[in-house]
Amino acid sequence: MRATRGVTATLVLIVMGQQAVAADLAQAASVPQAGASVTEAPSPWQIRLRALGVVTEDSGYVNAVPGSDLSYSNTVTPELDISYFFTDNIATELILGTTYADIDGQGTIGGLGKIGKVWLLPPTLTLQYHFTDLGAFKPYVGAGVNYTIFYNQDGGSADALKVKNTFGTALQVGFDYMVDQHWGVNVDVKKLFLKPDFDVTVDGAKLTGKAALDPWLIGAGVTYRF
Repeated sequence: MRATRGVTATLVLIVMGQQAVAADLAQAASVPQAGASVTEAPSPWQIRLRALGVVTEDSGYVNAVPGSDLSYSNTVTPELDISYFFTDNIATELILGTTYADIDGQGTIGGLGKIGKVWLLPPTLTLQYHFTDLGAFKPYVGAGVNYTIFYNQDGGSADALKVKNTFGTALQVGFDYMVDQHWGVNVDVKKLFLKPDFDVTVDGAKLTGKAALDPWLIGAGVTYRF
């Protein structure tokens, strides 16, 4: 009988000891170890600062002037964009920047030379899909809309020039390469489909036409994810 009681007491102590060890292990697992890194969920906000090359297509015409054509200057300008991520894959991006374009006569109106100069502000909003299974390399594609505002318009050989504000569409491809959780480098290419109408007065004659700008926006710069 005494032996039975001793064995029973020993088993009780062993079970209680196992339960205590299990509780200690569970508590230790729930507490981060010293020196262990804790990965926070990234902010949905991201900004980029790029140097942007604006490469236009040389096309257009003046109504009622057969054989008329137009060409435009290419420029480089700083550009800021702001992105918001709805999910890891889906984001929207707004680009902000301004530049100018010289408008030159070509074809049968080549003798006019520089017709005028306009500044343009082309805010563009795109919806993007980001590929997230390639580590630090994060490519994306996008499509969206553009509204271009033309301002500070000056005539050259023309007496007056007015390029009209217009909507356009945009396609986009690019990538970020993240060097850490916040900083990265970015390369981005957009194609804008932009064909504004214009009014022009030359030697007192009032004419109209269309400027088929359709620029490529080719940018490279830095990314910061908050």
